[in-house]
Amino acid sequence: MGALDLFTQQLINGLIKGSLYAMIALGYTMVYGILGIINFAHGEVFMIGAMVAMTVTTVLMKLGFSAPLALVIAILVAMVACMIVSFLIERLAYRPLRYAPKLAPLITAIGMSFTLQAVAMLVWGREHFPFPEVFPSQRINLFGHVGITMREIIIIVVSFVMMGGLFILVNKTKLGRAMRATAENVNVTALMGVNPNRVISATFMIGAALAAVAGVLFASNYGGKVHFYMGFIPGMKAFIAAVLGGIGNIPGALVGGLVLGIVEAMGAGYVSAEYEDVFAFVVLVLVLIFRPSGLLGQRVADRA
Repeated sequence: MGALDLFTQQLINGLIKGSLYAMIALGYTMVYGILGIINFAHGEVFMIGAMVAMTVTTVLMKLGFSAPLALVIAILVAMVACMIVSFLIERLAYRPLRYAPKLAPLITAIGMSFTLQAVAMLVWGREHFPFPEVFPSQRINLFGHVGITMREIIIIVVSFVMMGGLFILVNKTKLGRAMRATAENVNVTALMGVNPNRVISATFMIGAALAAVAGVLFASNYGGKVHFYMGFIPGMKAFIAAVLGGIGNIPGALVGGLVLGIVEAMGAGYVSAEYEDVFAFVVLVLVLIFRPSGLLGQRVADRA
């Protein structure tokens, strides 16, 4: 493979991985934009989406459903399940600590992460389950030795459609206006007739729906194995992507995810795939040193 082919192939690989990171990162950045807290349990919501979809898809295909129909139903069920989980997380874990010192919800988030892992282990066990083959696997040669599979094309298209839908929701709908107003000032928004509790719950649930879809796409493309611990590394990398783009900035989460995915892919292609995870944390350190507010973030005064 020539130098140009290698670069192009790794660029495509980075876009695929980066689009998934961006979908997960949006959940982090939306919650931080409104509440100013890091929901470290979000990676486990991603894991639950993959586990639920794997179970539903397997059952439906055994019942004779076609693979595409089984997958669509499984994604919808996974989205609903993750939205319910995230609603309960916000209602039971974060809402009572909304006005507590920032360290309290942070510790609670870590505790919720371990709790969800334990629940998943009790429900599904410690085994690594194969995700059913539901996507076309044929490879399309673009030019030279550069190629992409139909599954990867579907991942990119679905990811950008979901993220585009989120941008429309945030910028063009009544709920989106309420979310942006709540992010500016929760207390003032309540005085203007907006129920901040509903807006915050909706924000958690929207982020969970994106994480559920990302979990299904991730499990189907990377090894096909789902297990109770699978959300930790992607969750941490998505958090890095959110910080990279500017935590609290929705376009920044998209940019950060894509940049991180491309950096990882280039590092794996030109250095070594064994150090792939290291590149993400190197990027985080560099961003925190040279641009703490992120690529698209802005320095803002602390809200009262």
